[in-house]
Amino acid sequence: MTRATAVRAVLAVAVLLASVFITLTMSPRLGLDLQGGTRIVLQARDTATVEADRETTDRTLEVLRQRIDSLGVSEPTLTRSGEDRIIVELPDVQDPRQAAEVIGRTAQLTFHAVEGEGTDQPEEKTPAPESTTDPESTTDPESTTDPAPATDPDSDRLTLPDEQGRLLALGAPRLSGAGVEDATAAFDAQGGAGWTVSLEFRKGAGQDWKKLTGEAACHPAGDDRRRVAIVLDEKVISSPQVDPSVGCRAGLPSGATQITGSFSADEARDLALLIKGGALPVPVEIVEQRTVGPTLGAAAIDASAQAALIGAAATALFITVVYRLFGALAAVALGAYGVISYAALVALGVTLTLPGLAGFVLAIGMAVDANVLVFERAREECADRPTRSLRSALTTGFRKAWSAVADSNATTLIAAGLLFFLGSGPVKGFGVTLAIGVVASMFSALVIARALTEIAANSRFVSDYRGVNGIARPGAVRTWLVRKDPKLFRKSARWLVVSAVLVVVAVAGIVVRGVDLGVEFTGGRLVEYSTSRPVDVETARDSIAAAGFGDAEVTTAGDGDLSVRTGKLDNDGEHALRAALAEEGGETTKVRDELIGPSLGDELRRNALIALGVAVAVQLAYLAVRFRWTFAVASVVAMVHDVILVVGAFAWLGRPVDGIFLAALLTVIGYSVNDSVVVFDRVRELWGANRRTPLDTIARRAVLQTVPRTVNTGMGALFILAALAVLGGDSLADFALALLIGIVVGTWSSVFTAVPGALALERSAKAPPPPAPGKGKGTPRGKARAARRDPLDNGARV
Repeated sequence: MTRATAVRAVLAVAVLLASVFITLTMSPRLGLDLQGGTRIVLQARDTATVEADRETTDRTLEVLRQRIDSLGVSEPTLTRSGEDRIIVELPDVQDPRQAAEVIGRTAQLTFHAVEGEGTDQPEEKTPAPESTTDPESTTDPESTTDPAPATDPDSDRLTLPDEQGRLLALGAPRLSGAGVEDATAAFDAQGGAGWTVSLEFRKGAGQDWKKLTGEAACHPAGDDRRRVAIVLDEKVISSPQVDPSVGCRAGLPSGATQITGSFSADEARDLALLIKGGALPVPVEIVEQRTVGPTLGAAAIDASAQAALIGAAATALFITVVYRLFGALAAVALGAYGVISYAALVALGVTLTLPGLAGFVLAIGMAVDANVLVFERAREECADRPTRSLRSALTTGFRKAWSAVADSNATTLIAAGLLFFLGSGPVKGFGVTLAIGVVASMFSALVIARALTEIAANSRFVSDYRGVNGIARPGAVRTWLVRKDPKLFRKSARWLVVSAVLVVVAVAGIVVRGVDLGVEFTGGRLVEYSTSRPVDVETARDSIAAAGFGDAEVTTAGDGDLSVRTGKLDNDGEHALRAALAEEGGETTKVRDELIGPSLGDELRRNALIALGVAVAVQLAYLAVRFRWTFAVASVVAMVHDVILVVGAFAWLGRPVDGIFLAALLTVIGYSVNDSVVVFDRVRELWGANRRTPLDTIARRAVLQTVPRTVNTGMGALFILAALAVLGGDSLADFALALLIGIVVGTWSSVFTAVPGALALERSAKAPPPPAPGKGKGTPRGKARAARRDPLDNGARV
C-alpha cells in the first residue's frame, strides 16, 4: 500500500466515523411540507409616511413575534426574506384562520398611567358601573399562563400583568405609538446605569408624555402609581418608575427620557425595537400561505425512503454486474456516500424539504457517475496495453478521468446554485441537497472508492484473475460498438433534422394544449381534501357550486382525494368549501393547502423565466472558458432542445408546471450539459492527439468510447427515478417524470444534437485544432512537456 492510498484510507475512515456519529446523535430539521403545519409569507407595504424597508420590516417582525407567541404555537419561526418580506412558519397548525387574523391586525402601542395594583376580573360582571374589578377574585398561583386582560366595558381602562406577572390597573391610553419619534438602546458607562433605552417623541406627543410622567411623579417612590405602562397589543412590555428626582407636575421632556433597569444588551435592543416598531408599523399582506397535513409529510418521507433503498439497491446490483469486484467496491462507496451526505445535511442544520428530500434521493443515483468514468477509462488503458499492471491502469484511469469528472460536477453545482439563489421556498432546499450531494459524491468516488479499489488492485488474486476485477477486460457494450463501428456522423445533418422535428412536436403541444401553470405561477388557491366516504368529481363539483364556488376546478388527487383549485379564496371561504364537501364525503380532512397572491404569482413566473435564462447564460460562459466556443454553443443548443422537449411533453400530458417542475428542469439542464461535457472532453483529447484526422471521425470515436459511461450512469439515475415515480405519489411523481424524460432526452441530445451541431459549426470556424495532450502555453516550441510517469514505473528499460 502506497502512502497516498494509506492517507485516503485514513481520511475515509475518519469522515465515515464522524458521519455515523452525527447520524446516530442528531436529528434532521424537517420543513413544514414534511412535518406538517402552515407557512405564511407576508409582504410589507409602504404607507404615506413610512417606507417598507429592511429596518421597518424588522420592527414589524418583532411585533408579529410577540403576537404569534401569544397563540401558543410550538416553536414558531419568523424570518425576514429580502428587504420587505416576512416568512412565518407554524408547525402543526392546520387551520391558519386564527393566525392569519392575528397577523393581519395593525400594531397598537399605547402609554398608560398606572392607577394601582390590579385584581382579576370577576367571571360574572355586576351591573354596578363604578366597579371595574372584583376585589375578592384571586389568581391561581399554579397557573402557568398570563392572566387575561380585564377591561371595563364602560371605559378604556385595562388590567394587565406587568413584566413580572403582577396585575396592574391601567388608566385610559394617554398617547399612542404614532407619537414615538425614536427609541434607541445604548450602554450608559458614564452614569453606571448599564444598558438603557432612550425615547424621543414627536412635538405634540412630547407634551403628552411630559404631562403623563409629571402626574406619576406626584406619587411616592415605590408606589405603583408612580409607574408608566407601555402596552403593545394589550401586553405590558415595560412599566418603569418615574425617577425620584422628577418633581410633581414637572414631568420628563421628550429628549431626556431614559428607561433604566437590569437590561442585558439583547433585552434593551428588543425593548427599543418593540417600542419603535409599535410606533412605525407597516401594513402586511399575505402573499403566500401553505398548509400541509401531517399524514402527507409522513407518507412522503416513507415513500422517499423506500425509493432510496430500492433505487440504491438496483444501482448497486447493476454496477456490480457490470464492473464485478470493483463495481461492488463502488457500491460500498455509494453506501458511504449516503451516510456522509445525510450527516452533512444534519450537521449544517439544513432544513429538509420535500424537493430537498427528492434531491437527496436523486443524488444517490447520480453518485456513481465519477466511478463509471474512472472504470471506463481504466478499461481503455487495459485494452490498449494488456500487459500493464492493474494498479497502473487504475491510476491512469483516475488521472485521465479527472477533467471530465471536474467539469461534469461543476455544471451540476452551477444548476444547484441557480436553484438556491433563484428558487423560492422549498425549491431552495433542493438546490442545497443537490450541492451537498455533488460534493459528497466526489469524496466517495475520489477518496473512498479509490482507496478500496487501490487496496484490491494490490492483491495478487485480483490481478491474476482478470475476469474478477471488472476492468481488465472491455465491457460487452464497448466490444459490440467497436466491432460494428457505425458511421454515426457521415451525414450528421440528418440528426439535426430529427432533433428539429422533435422540437416542432414539443412546441405544437405548448401551443395547442397550452402549459398548465400551477397555482404557484398564476396565483389563487389549491386545496387537497381527504374524505371518509368516496366522493366522485361531479358530485363534489355540484356540492361546491351550490355553496357559492361555481368557478372552482375539482379534480382527483392521490388515492381518492379531491383537489380544488379556485381564484381568490380567503380562509373563511375555504372553511365553507370544506363544510360543503363534508356534507357528501363525511369527515373531510385538509391534506394540502396552497394560497398564492396574484402579485407573488407574477413574480414567481418572472423569476422562473429569469432562472432559465441565467442557467443558459452561465452554462454557456463556463463551457466557452473550458472548451472551444463551437463546443459551448452546441452544448447550449442541446440543452435548450432538452428544456423545450420536457416542457412540451408536460403540455401534451396535461401535467402541471410548478416550482418543483422548475427544480427538475434546472436539474435536467445540469444533466444535459454534464453528458455533453463528457463527450466533448473526449473529442478534445482525441483531436489533440490526432490533429490531421477528420473531425467527424474523431467525434465518432469519442461517442463510441463514451457511450458505455453515458448508459451506465443514466441507468443509475433511472433506477432511482423509476422508484420515485412509482412510490412517491402525487408529491414526487411529476418531479420524477420530468427528470425521467429529461435524462432520456439529454442522453440523446448529447450525442445526436450537440455533436452534429459542433461539427456544423466547426466547418465554418477558422480556429486550429486543440493542442496535443502534454502541450500548451509555456511549453517550448516543438517540445512536449514530460509525461507524468506511472507511480509504479521505476524507469528501468531492457
